Amino acid sequence: MKKSLLAICFSCSMLTTFLFSSNLYAVEGLSANVAVTNNYLWRGLEQTNGKSAISGGIDYASDSGFYAGTWVSNADWAPEMSYELDFYGGFAGEINGLGYDLGVIYYAYPDSRDDVDFSEISASISYGVFSLSYAVLAEAEGADFADDSYIAGDVSFELASEIGLTLHIGTGTDEFYAGESFIDYSASLSKSGFTFGVSKTDLSDDDMRVFISYGIDIDL
Repeated sequence: MKKSLLAICFSCSMLTTFLFSSNLYAVEGLSANVAVTNNYLWRGLEQTNGKSAISGGIDYASDSGFYAGTWVSNADWAPEMSYELDFYGGFAGEINGLGYDLGVIYYAYPDSRDDVDFSEISASISYGVFSLSYAVLAEAEGADFADDSYIAGDVSFELASEIGLTLHIGTGTDEFYAGESFIDYSASLSKSGFTFGVSKTDLSDDDMRVFISYGIDIDL
């Protein structure tokens, strides 16, 4: 686990150094991101057993609306697992102020002892400060298409001095993601790359979790 974390940290450090020293080779539509958090939460569910996580990714977005990317983070919610590697792509745009996004994502856990990789198909719409998203399980070991799904609603707006507030509620409608259906809630404040928030699910014996993160986006 320590070796994997050190490798990820070193890779992110090298990536950041390369990004800031390679402006002459900038590619339109290409960007990167690096972030650190005290607790990696995904739909209110812990992915690192309450431990910190460092992550990074590279994205490409064209003027046509097509996008694709990859993202990596340490994760250890299954036996012998040390990291998560995602691949995704889709198409996003806006019509008369109504934003839309259709995409697919593959969640890979290459060193996990168990085969826990899975993929989802997702769709979202947004208008003003409101957004609604829906994801359905596409493929997973021991599960069939649409065996599980997740729907969420978010409200994001600016309070003052570029401080953003996001309120979220979501629900997993079946048993693949958490072993049972669940609802998650969260509220977060963000400014200048920093995010502070609280998150809770209705799963039994699940306490309120506090998360703090810092991330940067870099045009390549």
